[in-house]
Amino acid sequence: MAALIEVRGLIKEYRRGEEGVRALDAVDLDIGLGEFVSIMGPSGSGKSTLLHLLGGLDSPSAGSVTIEGNDLAQMGDEGLTEFRRRRLGFVFQFFNLLPTLSAWENVALPLLLDGGRLRNLRGGAVALLERVGLGHRVDHRPGELSGGQLQRVAIARALMADPVLLLADEPTGNLDSESGAEVLQLLRDCTRDEQRTLVMVTHDAGAAAVGDRTVRLVDGRVA
Repeated sequence: MAALIEVRGLIKEYRRGEEGVRALDAVDLDIGLGEFVSIMGPSGSGKSTLLHLLGGLDSPSAGSVTIEGNDLAQMGDEGLTEFRRRRLGFVFQFFNLLPTLSAWENVALPLLLDGGRLRNLRGGAVALLERVGLGHRVDHRPGELSGGQLQRVAIARALMADPVLLLADEPTGNLDSESGAEVLQLLRDCTRDEQRTLVMVTHDAGAAAVGDRTVRLVDGRVA
């Protein structure tokens, strides 16, 4: 399997008063194209820090993150913004939908921010909502949807730009077991059907088992 992501000697340090805290400590990791990788570990192990670095939301203290042959640290702010907008999809625990927009408008948002016209984006947004089982909820606003439905809208939004990489941060953390299982299956299908890579941070061993493999972090290192 060709590597989509190559992490080499990744270190991330933060200052806490006069002390330095090493959230990630020389992490090496390869993740293949079309692979579903679950990241697990206790609180403070560096899971979210790793996800943020993979998404170009933070910069490493040392080491490198290379995605599709591009070293994120060398891309600059404009390059990273374009990379996140067009090659990455994010799925969050708390959905992060705009309450004043309908489901299809929330899904269309990534391409709207990329300069698309809203009226031209409805067809693609509705098609994605139909794919995630919400074709009957396209005009509903977030306040009219259940937790599982909200996460399905969020997944459809993450897919709108047809990204090569999905990053999911505790995507089932706010869901009941049945809704969580449905969301995990949907994420699983997104990788199998379209050779899309998915990296998911989770505390749930059952959720992690849905992936192709699990990477465990302890004290900022791959265990």
